Amino acid sequence: MKLIPLILMGCGGVGLQLIHHIVSCRSLHANKGVRLRVVGLCDSKSLLVASDVYSMELDDSILLEVCRVKSNGSSLVTLASSVVAGEHQAYSGPEVMRKVIEIASLLGKSKGLTIADCSASSETIGVLNQVVDLGCCIVLANKRPLSSSLEDFDKIYGDPRRIRHESTVGAGLPVISSLNRILSSGDPVNRIIGSLSGTLGYVMSEVEDGKLFSEVVRTAKTLGYTEPDPRDDLSGMDVARKALILARLLGLRINLDSIKIESFYPEDMGPSVMPVNDFMKNGLPLLDKDIEDKIKRASSNGNALRYVCMIEDSRCEVGIRELPKESALGRLRGSDNVLEIYSRCYNQQPLVVQGAGAGNDTTAAGVLADILDMQDLFP
Repeated sequence: MKLIPLILMGCGGVGLQLIHHIVSCRSLHANKGVRLRVVGLCDSKSLLVASDVYSMELDDSILLEVCRVKSNGSSLVTLASSVVAGEHQAYSGPEVMRKVIEIASLLGKSKGLTIADCSASSETIGVLNQVVDLGCCIVLANKRPLSSSLEDFDKIYGDPRRIRHESTVGAGLPVISSLNRILSSGDPVNRIIGSLSGTLGYVMSEVEDGKLFSEVVRTAKTLGYTEPDPRDDLSGMDVARKALILARLLGLRINLDSIKIESFYPEDMGPSVMPVNDFMKNGLPLLDKDIEDKIKRASSNGNALRYVCMIEDSRCEVGIRELPKESALGRLRGSDNVLEIYSRCYNQQPLVVQGAGAGNDTTAAGVLADILDMQDLFP
């Protein structure tokens, strides 16, 4: 049995779903001769770790208890008093990252420790920069490490064999692996265009059916498709981070501020100016007419309106675009993600990757697949 030691950073929706996947897939992994040995879990404030990371792990009962505690909105610190003496330890504050580095130094080169970052924080970048030098493998759902500075990107991506990050762009979709296969074959990619936000894909296809933009956004919020403040989605920043990751894989040496980002709302409706309730009630209806006009104009041109990222030559942009209705992006309905990749071999007919591009379950499944994809690197 190949034992893969794992530390999970981030116990939000994706992280907790990943824990459930690990526990429920024990027999499946055993049939493949693999066991994921979870030696540590950390949230934003605390770390729960096996006392002896060489020989012990957080057993499934502890993992499921973590899911229960975190689902109730509590910190891992609350488990400190209930852990079995001598089997598990809890840390908080500055000790958390110090302990993660210590474990990485013990298990990185010798055991191939995997660090899975399922957080949405920039605070993990520092520790990721250090563990790559300790022989650890890295799996990311968190977009921020690879969309930070070029210096951080180069450091974390220093050994591409030891990093997987499908879930940073397309949740569980094989976006990164498809792109890497094309690039590895020597087939130059000259254009990428994609709808990489399930939320905005849903919004645009519903508006295309004649519904008011404001009503669609409110419905999307009620259904849980948007962030608590829908402007986090409507700003386009999430799509821009995904676009930046793809652009850097193509070799573009750019930063986030190099990307032209089109927001659905003007600056005077931003979070620092207008409270979210005011935006939902009074701000959104003011945007209806402009979106309606764009939809009508696109339709008169035989096109569909989509919110996409576009990478071509040295240009990287994110915004609302008219696209042919018969294209994969033009046919997009609902919250699917769609990516079109154009290259020498995929010139007239692009390689299209499409499927569910959002949701904790799908994203966590992508993370788990990435962890197992690197098992041949482990001792």
